[in-house]
Amino acid sequence: MTKPARPRYRTTNWSTYNRALRRRGSLLIWLDREMAWLAPREGRPGRPPVFSDAAIQFCLSIKVLFRLPLRQTAGMVASLLRLAELDWPVPDYSTLCRRQKSLAVQIPYRRADGPLNLLVDSTGIKFLGDGEWQVRKHGAQGRRQWRKVHLAMDAATSDIRAVEFTPSRDGDSPVLPELLDQIPEDEDIGTVTGDGAYDTRRCHTAIVERRATAVIPTRRNGRPWKEDGPAARARNETLRATRHYGRAFWKRWTGYHARSRIEAKMRCLKAFGERIVARDPDRQTAEIHIRVALMNRFNALGTAEIVRVA
Repeated sequence: MTKPARPRYRTTNWSTYNRALRRRGSLLIWLDREMAWLAPREGRPGRPPVFSDAAIQFCLSIKVLFRLPLRQTAGMVASLLRLAELDWPVPDYSTLCRRQKSLAVQIPYRRADGPLNLLVDSTGIKFLGDGEWQVRKHGAQGRRQWRKVHLAMDAATSDIRAVEFTPSRDGDSPVLPELLDQIPEDEDIGTVTGDGAYDTRRCHTAIVERRATAVIPTRRNGRPWKEDGPAARARNETLRATRHYGRAFWKRWTGYHARSRIEAKMRCLKAFGERIVARDPDRQTAEIHIRVALMNRFNALGTAEIVRVA
């Protein structure tokens, strides 16, 4: 029996995609003179904040984008404001460090027409320990600690719509309901695609409660569940389909292989650095959210359109 030929794909918008990639490296930064750089007076007791959340997020975005320490970040922001002829004060490094812990990062995204099709997955990212070369050459010399990043991506726009940041010991399936809770209630979800780690009652129940369809393969040793609800019935239908037609046919029929796009998005996340700089969990969460916000802004400039040709 001959092995089937590997599929071939072709990018149909090379000129537009090339322009988008060049714009991603542009140093042109637009600053709105009407933006709220200083925090408004809230009338509450205590010392009010000097800078707005938008100003802090802008400074931390410069830090993450150019991989700068906090002091160099303040110096670069001061230079940018001077070039833009804006007489605005610049947060110092201690202010950036303190505000990063409680910053609510605004993540921009685009909404496509029709129901939202989500691709979900997770990856680990290191924040403490030796580099990979030193470990390979000399062995691990101390603690190596990781955190886990859970992402939910819109299959139509490639924008990250939900993100969770957990300790490395947490599994994938307990976090899926929290990812779905980040999607507005008035937005319809069509499908939720994930790997076999999400084949649990909690995940299927959360997906059915959002009136969506789960594209999740059953585990290799999976058995039928007691059909005590719509989530169990939908999961058993998937199990019967994979047993009757085979897992390979089921994956092609449901479009499960689109999940590889979220794995590619994980590589984009780590393009900002293989490790996170912050040590405090709250600051680490803000750093990951800023990375996601930058990735979505890059996507808005233009992405590749790929079609299968054979």
